[in-house]
Amino acid sequence: MGSSTQARPGSGRLRITSVEVLCVVLVVAILGQSWLRSVLDVPALRTGATVFVAVCVQALPFLVLGVLISGAIAAFVPARVLRRVLPRRESAAVGVAGLSGVALAGCECASVPVARRLIGQGVAPAAALTFLLAAPAVNPVVIVSTAVAFPGEPGMVLARFVGSLFTAMIMGWLWIRWGKLEWIAERALRRLPEVEGRDRWKVFAETSRADLVEAGGFLVLGALVSAALGVLVPGEWFGTLGDQIVLGILVMAVLAVVLSLCSEADAFVAASLSALPLLPRLVFLVVGPAIDLKLFALQAGTFGRPFALRFAPVTFVVAVLCGVGAGLLFLGGVR
Repeated sequence: MGSSTQARPGSGRLRITSVEVLCVVLVVAILGQSWLRSVLDVPALRTGATVFVAVCVQALPFLVLGVLISGAIAAFVPARVLRRVLPRRESAAVGVAGLSGVALAGCECASVPVARRLIGQGVAPAAALTFLLAAPAVNPVVIVSTAVAFPGEPGMVLARFVGSLFTAMIMGWLWIRWGKLEWIAERALRRLPEVEGRDRWKVFAETSRADLVEAGGFLVLGALVSAALGVLVPGEWFGTLGDQIVLGILVMAVLAVVLSLCSEADAFVAASLSALPLLPRLVFLVVGPAIDLKLFALQAGTFGRPFALRFAPVTFVVAVLCGVGAGLLFLGGVR
């Protein structure tokens, strides 16, 4: 990865990568709003551009912060640190692993290799998989970004935290009861070497860069979809989803899987869909960090396809149920 994004020694030229392109596009979009409005003086386009820029500007600081924290954890926090604090009893270790996600922030892309490292260092798979689901969903960056995206709705923040935490812990307990080690690919069970010395900074830079490119691309995609939904989809459609709450929940759950947004930025996309009730948007926020298309691909590549084909569908069902349960408990019913 490093050889594809850095100039060769002695070349004397700085190569432009997708990170720089992404930053330039966002800056141009922000600074050129007035010019774009004058050139494309169409009400629908103005509305869509406003939604797109608003989502990107609000979410980008949290995305960058989350990526930096994720890179720091990958480089400077050895997996043995978490292994030492986990109880020997698997069911108790699941609870501790879930709560540890509050302290160890990271996006869902980074949590997969961390979980693999934990398993490779002897941590029970149930605890490692619980951490995989909890870390990107209940960490402080996600909590703060959700509070900023939904001002005046503390119940939304609490419901997301509880729904995501229980999703992770229930999946860990289900693995204890029915999970089989042979579902996990042998390569994921091998012990990985610890990162030492100057290599830590290299891992930090490369992990942060890769996560920013991937998560930033999905953020732009999510902002575009939000803008398109606000402009192209008639308002009465959202009213129908609001009236048929079960349909609205299912649609938002599937949308979370398809969009594959980063957990540090998805709250702003959900907040932009203000025509929908809070409950379907909460399910969107609980399902997204637990399972989406990119996570399925990462899990299949890291732990093997037999694992992903079993783990992903169950995670989806559990996340939907936990999101609905948390919403009914903390949002005062269906609203």
